[in-house]
Formats: sequence, C-alpha cells, structure tokens
Amino acid sequence: MTKAFAKDTFAVVDLETTGTQRENDNHIIQFGCAIIKNLKVVKTYSFMINPHRPIPLAVQNLTGIHNEDVKNKKDFTYYAPKIIKILKDTVFVAHNVNFDLPFLNYELMQHGYEALTNKAIDTVELAKVAFPTLPSYKLSDLTSQLKIKHLNPHKADSDAYGTAILLLKIIAKIERLPQATLNTLSSLAHGLIRDTSWVFTTIADSLRKQKRPLGGNYIQVRNIVLQKQKTDSHTFGKKGNNQFPVNDHVKRKLFKGKINYRGAQVDLINHIHKFVDNPDKRAMLVEAPNGTGKTFSYLFSYAYELYSSRKLVIATPTKVLQDQLLEQEIPQMLRITKLDLTAEVVKSSSHYLDLDGFVQSLFQGTPNKPTLVLQMQILVWLTETKTGDLDELQLTNYKAPLFSQISHPGDARVGSRFASVDFWNLARQKQEQADILVTNHAYLANHYTDTIWGQNPYLVIDEAHRFVDNVITSRNDSFRFESLWGVLSHLRNLLYYADDSVQNQFTNDVQLNFLLKKLDPGIIELIHSINELQKILYAQRNKAISRNMLANGNLLLSFQGKSLFPEGSPFMAKLTEFEHKLEQIRQETNQILFHLYQEKDNSLSSTDALLSDITEQIDHLDYYTEKGYQLSDLLGNRENFAKEGFILVITNPEDPLSTNLGWLMLDASNELKRIYSRFSHILFVSATLTSNNNFDYIIKQLNLSALKPVKYVGRGTFNIKQHLEVLSVKNMPDYDTEEYKQVLENILTNDLKGKHHILVLMTNLDKIRDIFVAIMNNPNLKDFEILAQGLLGSTKRMAKRFAIAKNAIILGADSFWEGIDFHKCGIDVVIVAKLPFESPDQPEVRLRQKRLEDNGINVFKTDTIPRAVIRFRQGMGRLIRGEEDHGQFVILDSRLWTKKYGQAFLNAIPVRTKKVSLKELKNKLENYDQRRHKTNN
Repeated sequence: MTKAFAKDTFAVVDLETTGTQRENDNHIIQFGCAIIKNLKVVKTYSFMINPHRPIPLAVQNLTGIHNEDVKNKKDFTYYAPKIIKILKDTVFVAHNVNFDLPFLNYELMQHGYEALTNKAIDTVELAKVAFPTLPSYKLSDLTSQLKIKHLNPHKADSDAYGTAILLLKIIAKIERLPQATLNTLSSLAHGLIRDTSWVFTTIADSLRKQKRPLGGNYIQVRNIVLQKQKTDSHTFGKKGNNQFPVNDHVKRKLFKGKINYRGAQVDLINHIHKFVDNPDKRAMLVEAPNGTGKTFSYLFSYAYELYSSRKLVIATPTKVLQDQLLEQEIPQMLRITKLDLTAEVVKSSSHYLDLDGFVQSLFQGTPNKPTLVLQMQILVWLTETKTGDLDELQLTNYKAPLFSQISHPGDARVGSRFASVDFWNLARQKQEQADILVTNHAYLANHYTDTIWGQNPYLVIDEAHRFVDNVITSRNDSFRFESLWGVLSHLRNLLYYADDSVQNQFTNDVQLNFLLKKLDPGIIELIHSINELQKILYAQRNKAISRNMLANGNLLLSFQGKSLFPEGSPFMAKLTEFEHKLEQIRQETNQILFHLYQEKDNSLSSTDALLSDITEQIDHLDYYTEKGYQLSDLLGNRENFAKEGFILVITNPEDPLSTNLGWLMLDASNELKRIYSRFSHILFVSATLTSNNNFDYIIKQLNLSALKPVKYVGRGTFNIKQHLEVLSVKNMPDYDTEEYKQVLENILTNDLKGKHHILVLMTNLDKIRDIFVAIMNNPNLKDFEILAQGLLGSTKRMAKRFAIAKNAIILGADSFWEGIDFHKCGIDVVIVAKLPFESPDQPEVRLRQKRLEDNGINVFKTDTIPRAVIRFRQGMGRLIRGEEDHGQFVILDSRLWTKKYGQAFLNAIPVRTKKVSLKELKNKLENYDQRRHKTNN
C-alpha cells in the first residue's frame, strides 16, 4: 500500500439505535468503533448504552439487542466524553456516514457537547466505485463477497470491524488503478458524500509522484484506460474428432471422468441427433424433466454439425440462462467433445457502453449524485471489462438518464477516436466468427432477419413454453399522448419561458426570433391535435370489453379493433393530420437547433446544457413520429384488427385528455411462421410442453401443425420420489377470506423451522402486501430477509437478495412462477397459495379470451386450464432443478380436491400428492429431512 495515509487515524464507527429518526425519541443502544493506524486495525471499542426507552421489536429482531441487554447499562451521558476522546483527531468512517455521524452528533448536542467536525468518509460510495460489478453493497453482502470475517452482522462492534477491513480493501483496490483513471476519479469525486473525495485525491496525488508506467494489459485512449481487447470468440475446446459418436460406448468413453453416463440423457441425445440428421424434418418438440441434462443433450447433438459453416442459434427467455450456457454448459460440452467451437452472446447494441457518449458525459457540468457515482463506477469497470457489456455492472435499474447517453446506438463509429476499441463493433466481429450464438426470445423475434445468424442456421428455442408470449410482448407497443404533451410543454419552456430560454438569451438575433415566432403557434396546434385524438378515443370508452381500475387510479379499458375504430371513425383522418403537424414541428425545431450551433461560438454564455436539452426533446419527437407511423400502418389494414387488441390507459377517468393508447398482438401465428422460415432443424425444448399428457396445446400455440414436428418426452435421470414431496392441504379456508390470510401467516411464522429459502407463489399483489405486513416484524422470522414483490424493488433485485441471503422468504407472483431461477441457493419449500389461473381482469387476457370466444372455442378447456397447468408445473420446477435438490411443494388451494379441473393439476404432479390437514402440515414440514434420510437409507 501507498504511504498516503501513514499519518492518518481512521475511526470506523457503527451505531445501533432504537430507530432511524433521531428526532422521534430514538437513541443509540450500541456504539462500535474500530481504530485504523498505519492501515492496520489496532483497537476496537464496543459500548452497550441504555436508551431509557423500550427497543422496538423490529430493532430487536434485526440487531439481537433486547431490552434486558441494556437496562442495567450506563446511558449516553456516561459514554459521551469517552466517545469524543476516542474520535479526537480521527477520520470518521461509516457504512452510510450520513446516518451514523448526524445521529451521533444529535446525541452529543442533546447532552450539551459540540457536534463533531471530523473529516468524514462513506464506505458505501467507496465500495460502489472500487468494486463496480458486485450485486449488492449492503455491509453483510460485501463482507461475504469479499471474504471478510463478519461474525455478528447488525451488531455495532462486528459491523465496525467489518467496515474497517472493507475500507482497507477499498484503499488497496483504488491504489492498483492506473494513474489516468485515478486522475479522472479524483476530478469527479468532489460531488461525493462529505469528505469521501479525499480518499481519491490523496491516493491520486501520492501515486502521481511515483510516475508508474501503464500496465501491459491496459490501453489508454484519451483519458480513458481500458483492458486490451481480443477479437477472438470464447473458445473453450480444442480440435477433436468432429464426427458424431453414434455408438453409445464411444459416448461413455467421452463422458468418463467428466459427467455421469445416464441412459435417459443418452437416449435424449440420440433422438435429437436423429432429428438433426434427417433432412426431411424441420421441427422437434422435446419435454425433458429438470435435472436431466437437456441443455448438454442438445448442445452435444448439434455441435458435430457445426463444421459445415452453419451456426447454432440458441434462444432463451432470461439472461440467467444465457450466462449459464456461456459460462457452464457450452464449456463443459466442448471439454467433453474436444471440439474447437466458439460461442458468443447476441444482444442489442444498447447493452454495450458507447465510449464516445460516456466521455462526453464526463464534461457536461455537475451531475446528480447517482449519475456521478455511476460514472465513477464505469471508469473503474473499464479497467476490468473485456466486453463493455453494461449488464456486468449488475444494476437493478438501467433507466437512469445517463444510460440514454452512454448506451451504444449500434452504428459503426467510423472516425471516432474510440473506433478501434468500440465495444459494439468488437462484439459484432466476435459474433460473426462464432459457431454458437446465444440470444433471448425477444431479440430473436425482432431480429430474425439479421445476417449475423449466418446461412441456413440451426435454432434451439429453450424454455419454449414461453416463446409465444415473449414474441407477442416484443410486438406490443403504445402511444403515450400525455408524455408527448409533456415533451412539447418542456420544449416551449426551453425555447420561450425559462430564465435561460433561447428567446431570453438571444433577444437580438432577428433570424432566430423569426423561427421562434413561427414555431410556437404550431406547437399549440399540435397539442390541440393530440387532444382531439384523445377525445375520439375517450368517447368509445363504453364499448370496452373489460375495465380494470389500478391501485394508482389508472383505468385500463380493453377493446377489439372494430369497436374502438368503427367504420367511419374520424380517428384515422385526425391521425394523419397529427402526423403532418408533428413532422413540421420536428423540422422547425431542428432548424432552431442548427442555428444555435452556428451561433454557439459567438455567444458569451455557455449554451451546452440548453443545446443538449433541446436535442433530447428532438429525439423524443423522432420517437413519437415513428410511433405515429406505426399506428397508421396498423390501422390502415383492417384485416389485422382481428389479430390485434387495443388498450386505453386513462390516468384520470374523468378527464378525456388523460387518455393514452396501447396495442398488442393477439395472434402471433404469421410472425412465428416468418421466424421459422429463417432457420433449419428447429428444436423446441422445455420441462413443461405437454398438457393433459399430450403436445396438442403447445403445437397450436407455437403454430407448428404445418411443420409436423417430431415429439419426444424424455425420462428422468433420477428418482424424483426421493427428491420431491408434494403436500396439499384439504381444509384450507377460501382464498379471499381473512381466515385464509391468518392461516398462511401462521404457516410462515410457525411451521417452517429448519427451512432457509422459502418461495411463496401467489397471484395477487394486494394479497402479497397484506401477508408481508402481517409477518414482517414477527420475532420467529427475525433471521429471515422477507422479500415482497411490488414492495421491495424489481424481481431481479429480489432474486439477487434471495440468492445472497442465508435465510429468506419471497412472496412473489407472475415471473416468480417461471421466470426466475435460483440455481445458486436452492429452495427448501415452495408454497402455492392459489392455483395460477390468469386473472380475466387483465386486458391482454380478456382480449385473447374474447377472440377465442368469437371463434366458438371453449376458452376454459382449451386455453385457461392448459396455461394454468403449465404455470403450475413451472412453479414446481423452481424446487427441483437437479439431482442435488430436495424439497417440499405445498398447495394451499382446496379446489385441487373440490373442483373437477383439480384432476388436471393432480395429473401434472410427478409424485403422489399427500392430502393433509392443516393440523398435520406443521409436522410434515418440520420432520421432512428426517423422514427423507430414513427413507433413502
């Protein structure tokens, strides 16, 4: 380490308090502190402090500090002078310093002491910058990820020590950064919390004197330091025999010492190879249970065919599955086969960093705090990444304004200083060279004509039961009239009304003022055109086939096209008029922008921010111009109306001018046909393709009848009865009653002893909220992280927290039934609160069902039941992902036994369902491991 901090003493502090609001009679109950000198922890302190008030139950659960622990301890009056002495002449450090320091100062001032004025730094911001790709920056997660011993999380003494070691690791990491990166970080850091910037400036200044050379693994372009890039694709194997091993004895030799030879898996491999090798077959459906190695099977079957200059394209629904393919499954297959094939991911250019846009963002004035930290994170990440894929940052939200500027637009970047290291173009080069391309369903649906797939490529659609819905979702779109209205209002403010508006800054520019005078009436006319379109749509509200009032007050109305746009509707003519006006406004605003750029050099004031803001509004106008044309094309062909549904989103049900329009595809058959025509030997694979023991439903869904697909149901490679127990409670109260909520609360708080990861699958976000509120402070769950969908961030963030936490409960709906995988942590129990029927209140569901009804189809039998059964089977699939998994699947819906359709769900369960009473459930849950081990032995 550098000697930059040799003379500095750091006091790393953590407080435990009765609550976060210091003014509301909350007080410190534990003071923990670790002292660092010469960059070593030399001493720790821990004081338990009597707050003279009860400790709330939630705080007791979190910290493990109870009223009895502090009732005989001295209060803050006694400890205040000791704390002041400990902290004298130190640098105050905390993990979230803007909580600990103000709280401590408040207590000191309440007891007659002066507030501390120490230099203060924050390890949350430092950790985000130093370790930009970590999934979480909670202290307990950081100490786990960085392998810091942290014996008692949420105890102040342990947290202070853990934070001290974290600070030392952060300093060591920052010191290893290239000098150019350090210099830029130092120049940006002034906007960080309190004195946190001091860490960067001190290290940068100290190391600058050493004149360190740039490491051989780096390249510097302007002030940006990058990892040196390679254009080679991921090559995992080496040249081997490229003839498929037809003889199973040869396969056994290849597998030996690498993977188990399993007869069911080899049968699957042989069936897929037979299909791939048959020129007369174009499609195959494979249902293979979880844990049977279906991914390896299809990779092995196709791999030997890739020496004829044909690529294999694999489409999955999630990034988790893409990563698993690239990081585990494909490397394993190539190690076994010894084939020298290469693989790359294919995704939108917006996933990649645009270096030009990023560098430009660094020179655009003072950013807000989240943007500043993100910029600093990216600077450090650029010294590590070999791809420039922004997904590596593991953010839970990529909607920050900065991303619109730094996401790659997908052009060639010719003439840019960064052209030779441009991440998107390097990715395309690798994709062109690769033999295997991995993408997602939506990208494939939108880019199936892309030349990147090569000539006559093979295609595997993994998790194929989700493919149609993902194709449909990728085609859904909307026109937010209110948002366009907001863009126009903001544009008028920039041009005319703000203190630094164009009109106010350029009062003497005759030509510019002529353009401004001409533009404003046109904007007002355009707003009137928007309002006319909104009124026409609003007038049709009584013809909706469904109404759904959301919790935020928005009203969703769903329509068939012929109802919303009847013959003779004035909407189409008004839409054409609107398009002409919007195009005129866009062109005239561009003229003003062009004139401003010409005058920029002559202006005494800086107009960079204004020009950037106007450019952004023009980009919005471009977007809405494109949406207008899309809507015109859609409405121009009335034959398409039967295949499209429309939704009005009215943010204020009493106001016509709050109307917005959405449209969605109801029938993807033609789109699917076009996708299939681009590829050869298409394999559709999933653990859940059959319903009622046949493929009829999925063949119809995927529009595969004309292709006459080969059908195969794989055998399991292990005895599922030894891994899965299914319990169904026969005497549950009705789902919508208060009694049901109390029963579920009791199960979660009292019946799950010894369980660590619990997934509760529900169908309603309101019910999730009710259960969360009921259990969140229960002392029996004090060691659990309780994650509730709709309340605690995105599903992606919840899945991250669940995988990281030692003990966790997810209360989830929707994507948690099938869209999220928990490979890293496993699940002990899945609880099905209600059978997963779709809600007919959802506009897309009602529109689809109405279309089927109009065609004389029994909706419940042919659509509702198959969809629910497949989702039910997927929910069960969250539990047993492989041979190492064991768990219980608990069904709390008595309709399984009382309704005729219950048999369809029972038929989908691969083991005998044990019918139990509520009284018996607790014992069945708690002694499962004991019973399982006894049975297996």
